[in-house]
Amino acid sequence: MSEDDDFRALVRAELERGAPACLRGKRGDPRAHVWGGKRDKLEYPGSRAWLELAVRHGWTAPAWPIEYGGGGLSAARARIVEQEIARLDLPPPLVGFGLSMVGPVLLVYGSDAVKREHLPRIARGEVRWCQGYSEPNAGSDLAALQTAAILDGDELVVNGQKIWTSYGDLSDWMFMLVRTDAAAARRQAGITFLLVDLASPGIEVRPIRLISGSSPFCETFFTDVRVPARNVVGEVNGGWTVAKALLGHERAMLASHFGARGADESGAGWSDTRSSRLVALARRQGGEAEGKIADAVVRDRIAQIAIDEVTFAFTVQRLAEDARGAAGRRAGAEASLLKVYGTELNQRREELAMSIVGQQGLGWEGEGFAAEELAQTRDWLRSRGNTIEGGTSEIQLNVIAKQALGLPD
Repeated sequence: MSEDDDFRALVRAELERGAPACLRGKRGDPRAHVWGGKRDKLEYPGSRAWLELAVRHGWTAPAWPIEYGGGGLSAARARIVEQEIARLDLPPPLVGFGLSMVGPVLLVYGSDAVKREHLPRIARGEVRWCQGYSEPNAGSDLAALQTAAILDGDELVVNGQKIWTSYGDLSDWMFMLVRTDAAAARRQAGITFLLVDLASPGIEVRPIRLISGSSPFCETFFTDVRVPARNVVGEVNGGWTVAKALLGHERAMLASHFGARGADESGAGWSDTRSSRLVALARRQGGEAEGKIADAVVRDRIAQIAIDEVTFAFTVQRLAEDARGAAGRRAGAEASLLKVYGTELNQRREELAMSIVGQQGLGWEGEGFAAEELAQTRDWLRSRGNTIEGGTSEIQLNVIAKQALGLPD
């Protein structure tokens, strides 16, 4: 056996011994996700024990350095940990923007003091983060942001508004972009990347409701909020570089979330792919013939989506392993490629689901509709925003054109 085989055996034995039985088989259940922070309400009794087990071994962030709460593992061994967690059909021990977005950026751009203060708490699930980028008049044109931060001694005084701050009402800290130089010749040159404690005086968070009936979105208002200048990441007026790096991580995260879930090293174990839900739906709505989904056209369409999911997930996996193997490398045009494809794949999947349920997809509430049919209608409505959030597909195609294809402006 190789050293990696020995490592896999150790991880497998620890998981078999310590992973809570109530969470096995819950990999695809969002209710089993632990986001961390003060407001996280754990729905499964074993979630806390699962998080604590992972934290002891550094498995919440297996590729992060040990001194920052990670496992200090190579890309290959971090992947082994992920595979063994997936083998037991366990949910990730911890999820959230701390791990997927701001943490990787702090590893590259954060000062030693900032990394020591924030990364271990992220890895332990003690703090939940949200994003403060978009504003009412600065969405796709992010450089138009106007939330101002004026230096006053060793503090920055922040005034303005952010919108679409996902889970802002449940978060403890926000990573945000502020304008620190309104007279900069280039708009991007006057922007700073800032970390803000949401318990600071002068911050108000208001939830935003959507047509789907529920929403993670909020709008956040800042009135004379004082933030220590040490919370600047990178340089004052140099935040655009940090912002672009984080957008790369965000787009890759959204692509992975909407595209497909993970697989083991053989490509097997796809029980939690979204297409498996389509299979169950088609069998329930249209019946079976000789053990197959009765409608041959629906069978073909589901098969195509399943193939797309598998190939896309392996592409995401390969790029993630490349990134782990090149610490500090900023996600480039490939993140935009993944974001476009992953979000459009999810929209195709939801459109097919609505086609399968037919008129039962017309329900909103009341009798005559099953709970899963009502949920499907809301999932389809929610999917319409996939190609807008995190940067519209049009913006992503511009990035691809410039950075991947080398086309002129």
